[in-house]
Amino acid sequence: MSSPWSRPAVSPENSGLLIARAHDELLAGNEDRRLSDVRPLVQESWRRSLASLVGPEGLPSLDLASEELEAYRRAHPLASVMDMVRALLLPGSAEDSGVVVAVGDAAGRLLWVEGDRHIRTLTGDMGFVAGANWAEDAVGTSAPGTAIALDRSVQIRGAEHFNRLVQPWSCTAAPVHDPETRRLLGVIDVTGGPEAVTPQAQLLVDATARAIESEILVGRLRARQNPPPRRPKRSPGTRAVLRILGRDRALLEVTGEAGETVVELGARHAEILLLLAVHREGMSAEALSEAVYGHPATETLRPEMVRLRKVLEPLAPGLVPASRPYRLPDGLETDAQQVLSLLDRGAHRVALAAYRGPVLPDSVAPGVVEVRESVRQALREALVEEAGVDVLLAYADTAEARDDAELLRLCLEMLPPRSPKRAGLVARIERLEQD
Repeated sequence: MSSPWSRPAVSPENSGLLIARAHDELLAGNEDRRLSDVRPLVQESWRRSLASLVGPEGLPSLDLASEELEAYRRAHPLASVMDMVRALLLPGSAEDSGVVVAVGDAAGRLLWVEGDRHIRTLTGDMGFVAGANWAEDAVGTSAPGTAIALDRSVQIRGAEHFNRLVQPWSCTAAPVHDPETRRLLGVIDVTGGPEAVTPQAQLLVDATARAIESEILVGRLRARQNPPPRRPKRSPGTRAVLRILGRDRALLEVTGEAGETVVELGARHAEILLLLAVHREGMSAEALSEAVYGHPATETLRPEMVRLRKVLEPLAPGLVPASRPYRLPDGLETDAQQVLSLLDRGAHRVALAAYRGPVLPDSVAPGVVEVRESVRQALREALVEEAGVDVLLAYADTAEARDDAELLRLCLEMLPPRSPKRAGLVARIERLEQD
């Protein structure tokens, strides 16, 4: 079956240039006459975005990390209808469909982002990835966030987006409701070029939302006729994150029923926790001591483990390391792993923003040095192979990459011939070659 997203000869309601100028004037605090060129729906959304202090070039927050995202998706009511979404909105080969289809929850967090591989790479740079928060009060005017805010289907064209990073794209979105209670369950969005905001696109997205609601109702009726066996309810677990990027003394953040607790760890404890988080299968005393001290030192490691257990017991009992082998009973996320997860999802710009610096930069523990280098290499390779020139230029300004001549030459190749940024890059390359 061919893709329904063929390009029609439809022009936007108003000139994108006029809308962009009206957007600039509004951000400058001017009630310019050009605002009359902007649809009232968009004007009102812009004003709500301003009231929510949304940045015009900000990146969305990643609200759901990889493991948390997987668990949340499995339990979400829309998980059961994803095959229908794909069949209706991405028939044929989804990888070259010409659009990206996203499904989000009622809070605006994207749970699934699928479709054209090339477009997903490009939109990933602005943070349009699974786990990111695209609510209107987080990123401003966009089809998914504004559709949730208004509880109706919405089309947003290019310059109508509040966030300038999103303005190259157009999108259509529709809310999905519980078929019985009418409670908002989530949102369906199609993002791409002009083909994503035609009248036909809105009809198709609206029809998909209604089909989803009908399918959910049918599934419930079947389940009531043949109810599954009851399972005991599980109490909400504890989430722990180890923040090690750009920090010599790591922060351990533990969130549970009692709220959030943040503790600064000593250098040695941070190294041990990081290594156990990376080696989830566990490490023998010999292997762990070599990774920490650079040589077998089990007699030195054991008292350190006793001290670490005393720190963790009142804070996060599930993180108290077991022995033989040493391992963490519960999962421990790290902000380094979150960066790698963002890279895997194609969110290069968001990953770069989340990369606060090297892993435990002052540590000389061999195992930590290995982790530090693997994260650094993964970041560089992903950006060099897939990121746009704006992201590469931002990376080239970081402490790690400012002396990377190969990276600077790549940026130079990617820039347009008349770009004003070329002169600065040439000067930096020449200076590095002289040194």
